[in-house]
Amino acid sequence: MKVTKGQIFARGLSNCCPNCGAKKLFKEGTLFEMNPECPECGLKIERDEGFFLGSMSLNYGVTIIGFLVPVLLLYLAGVLSGVVAAAIAGVGAIGVPILFYRSSRSWWLMSYYFFLPNHLPANRRALAPDEDENI
Repeated sequence: MKVTKGQIFARGLSNCCPNCGAKKLFKEGTLFEMNPECPECGLKIERDEGFFLGSMSLNYGVTIIGFLVPVLLLYLAGVLSGVVAAAIAGVGAIGVPILFYRSSRSWWLMSYYFFLPNHLPANRRALAPDEDENI
């Protein structure tokens, strides 16, 4: 059954497998350890070494733009004192990446398959019998 870009997007936002929709990207009982492949459909989640460097960049960008820049702007506007702004920024610089970790991994996987949906096993066309011989 084909997986649409809309399904890939929705599955990425809900931390589900982009191929089958199972909510098993991460190992049960752990917060940060991903399954090497989906237990339901067998989709290889860790595609290559370094594949999830993009998720680290995404996490970093969300932390900077979504949290630290607003704290800086509140400080510059005089709403927060320097000590309070520094404390909030310090806690946020550690806390936001931890809280956003699972989502950033899922969103990076979603981004990959959103732009390359034919890489999903569910979207690969079956090889014709004569094509199997050429492999």
